[in-house]
Amino acid sequence: MQFAFVYPGQGSQSVGMLSELAASYPQVQQAFEEVSDVIKVNLWKMVVSGPAEELNQTKNTQPALLAASYALTQVWQSNTSTQPLISAGHSFGEISAMCCGSALSFADAASVARQRGQLMQSAVAVGEGAMAAILGMADDPLEQLCRTISKEGAIVEAVNYNAPGQVVVAGHTTAVDALIESAKEQGAKRALKLPVSVPAHSSLMRPAAEAFVTVLDEVEWSLPTVPVIQNASLKAAADVDALKAALIAQLCSPVPWVKTISTIKESGVELVIELGPGKVLTGLAKRIDKTLKSVCVFDNASLEQAMTLSGE
Repeated sequence: MQFAFVYPGQGSQSVGMLSELAASYPQVQQAFEEVSDVIKVNLWKMVVSGPAEELNQTKNTQPALLAASYALTQVWQSNTSTQPLISAGHSFGEISAMCCGSALSFADAASVARQRGQLMQSAVAVGEGAMAAILGMADDPLEQLCRTISKEGAIVEAVNYNAPGQVVVAGHTTAVDALIESAKEQGAKRALKLPVSVPAHSSLMRPAAEAFVTVLDEVEWSLPTVPVIQNASLKAAADVDALKAALIAQLCSPVPWVKTISTIKESGVELVIELGPGKVLTGLAKRIDKTLKSVCVFDNASLEQAMTLSGE
């Protein structure tokens, strides 16, 4: 069966993640320790014991997600020779996908992850930016609501098209709060703030995107061994310049995850395997296309299930 790997972004992290697999596979803790050596923060301790507030800071979340996804890919490769036809990452997960496909070294990816998180964190002062999930509202009226509420110094934008009727918005905190209330008044089933510290993928991230150019240029890149469908372009890059351009554009442009999953399906994939600490992308895939099989790998039982489904 042809399958794809997908790698999650912020929101999938949790204190205690991958603890069961870490007891069975030493490469899990080793991955976190390698990232910790690069960024000079004890990530494994943070993941094991928290506090969640520190783990949820973007500058820590992104390296932690990289370590988790890289470790899971290593565990997969140590158990089976079956490889994905294609891969993709949701938001930051695109960096994980690139690293796991050997487009850049693990150490370089750790540095990129840390700097990406720091640039995003510094682009908007803590407390001034926010994100919220809006459920049960169609795209067009939600986009119109964003335009109605936004004004100079207080903007809100649709930034993650995660599934039909499930869109994430981001922007200035005051505008996001106003949109949450208005969305509820207009019939949204749920509208809730997300545990992230920056308004990712909004136009407020343009300063971060501009500075990210230098970060990417300091790293040696190659095309990944497993093609990565990139968020900003909805295709696998033909060369390294296009790959980097899409990574930069992604910082301040929406993540079209519905279209990403459709693109994966059109490539001939029948099974989507999420390699990350949670089930977020697995749930989204099931909502986007019920004909696709989708599973997540985060503990021993889910690893066994995914290998069985992949044909191992």
